[in-house]
Amino acid sequence: MANSIQHRLVEQTVAAVKALYGADIPAGQISLQDTRKEFEGQITIVTFPVTRFSKKSPEMTGEEIGGYLKDNIEEIEAFNVIKGFLNISLTDSYWISLLNETISQQAFGKFPSNGKKIMVEYSSPNTNKPLHLGHIRNNLLGYSVAEILKAYGYDIIKANLVNDRGIHICKSMLAWQKFGNGETPASSGLKGDHLVGKYYVVFDKEYKKEIEALKAQGQTEEDAKKNAPLMLETQEMLRQWEAGDEDVVSLWKTMNGWVYEGFASTYKQLGVDFDKYYYESDTYLLGKDIIQEGLASGVFFKKDDNSVWIDLTDEGLDQKLVLRGDGTSVYITQDLGTAQLKYDEFGMDESIYVVGNEQDYHFKVLFSILRKLGKSWAKGLFHLSYGMVDLPSGKMKSREGTVVDADDLMKEMIETAAERTEELGKTEGFSQEEKAVLYNTIGMGALKYFLLKVDPKKRLLFDPNESVDFQGHTGPFIQYTYARINSVLRKAAFTNTYSKAIPATISSYERDLIQVLAEYPNIIEASAKEFSPAQLANFVYEVARLYNKFYHEETILKAEQEEVKTFRLHLSHSAASVIASAMRLLGIQVPERM
Repeated sequence: MANSIQHRLVEQTVAAVKALYGADIPAGQISLQDTRKEFEGQITIVTFPVTRFSKKSPEMTGEEIGGYLKDNIEEIEAFNVIKGFLNISLTDSYWISLLNETISQQAFGKFPSNGKKIMVEYSSPNTNKPLHLGHIRNNLLGYSVAEILKAYGYDIIKANLVNDRGIHICKSMLAWQKFGNGETPASSGLKGDHLVGKYYVVFDKEYKKEIEALKAQGQTEEDAKKNAPLMLETQEMLRQWEAGDEDVVSLWKTMNGWVYEGFASTYKQLGVDFDKYYYESDTYLLGKDIIQEGLASGVFFKKDDNSVWIDLTDEGLDQKLVLRGDGTSVYITQDLGTAQLKYDEFGMDESIYVVGNEQDYHFKVLFSILRKLGKSWAKGLFHLSYGMVDLPSGKMKSREGTVVDADDLMKEMIETAAERTEELGKTEGFSQEEKAVLYNTIGMGALKYFLLKVDPKKRLLFDPNESVDFQGHTGPFIQYTYARINSVLRKAAFTNTYSKAIPATISSYERDLIQVLAEYPNIIEASAKEFSPAQLANFVYEVARLYNKFYHEETILKAEQEEVKTFRLHLSHSAASVIASAMRLLGIQVPERM
């Protein structure tokens, strides 16, 4: 899009090598990069690959190619050569035209549909407890990746596979049955997911007491864990659920219903959504047909105990159990079946699983099995693996002392945002309702930006206080910049119907801002291809940083020449549009004023 000058520089450098040295160099060998800040210029051509044709020093080669390019590309104002680097300075008229004809257009940063479909599966909670800090990173990553891919032209399905069955769910159910005295979200005032999570903790406490009692009677820890009455009752409850026992299934539906109401409230506050829900209670029996298919084709083999396995040692993995000897599923069985179900239903070109890095091995095995089974769509499967989130100790209260609850964290972020905003006096003239909306916007923006600006693969330390700094590399700094630009535009009564202005010259601050804005489509493309919101997050910070530099160094509303004022208003409007668009792809709102 905005990089046509780069294409022409490459084409003309190829032509220069032909004209000057009579040699053909592949365009792929011409390397362009941004000029380093300490040197004059905006685009740098690396001359080292050309010296084998020129048979001259990198400096002399750079001088000759620079002269050829200046003669053949009118947008080049000057060039200089530092060692083997040819630094190109482009004319002011090029940058002015780039803003007026490209960046300020409504279609800037928008990609046409590419006709391809991607499913992004994220969240995947268990219905025995509320969402926690790790889930927040998962949800924000999944949502943002989906939005970035959508912006890049893909048709997107956001999916959520809910783990709503199994022994852990029965633990909460049994504990509520035994110790709950009929407590409900309505009677307790607790969110449904918190209430069910409370009984999961109760189960654990009572179970540990039983283990200690059995150990005191002489049982080993291992035996005590197996023989504890609560565990035996839980296993029986699971069997009853699988057999369709009416009372057990009714209790399961009731308690899961409470949890879903709680989750819906958390998802709404997080600002994430889903197009399709899958439930493990519907999918846990899937996959057995695939096992039979694999046995028939020789991909799987049976052991003496009738269990079914696959040998993946040729891929550096182990032998893997895919069906127990008694015919019951293991996790990989249902994952195979669910993968087939999703493809049968949507026929997507790619499927992204947003799951923490503790599951790296599991997904290597899953994808490998599907490839060996000859599933043509398996090549489009990708595990977006992300690192853990840590908190500085003592920074956050957590309900059980071990896990940081998502609702607690979001509430604390909004309270911190309120304190900081009040301290800085940024809410003059706001009604109470407007203040509440602003604090929510800033608090959630701080949380989301801090978690998304880090490469997903990296483990990160989340500091709630640092994230709400209005001057740092933070969401609130970017939000405040957006509000500042809007304030300027409001004072000028600017609308995008203002005619385009062509000043005689522009400053280095204006040029630097235009240059970074022009990269927006490339950043969307790179973020989409790498499934990394971090690239976009760091880009939008750079836009905000350079806008503030421009704002402090140049007058806008009081510019002496009308065309300079109008040009700077267009530049401000374009910066605001790119900030709002990029932040929206990160799932972050920007306030009109603060």
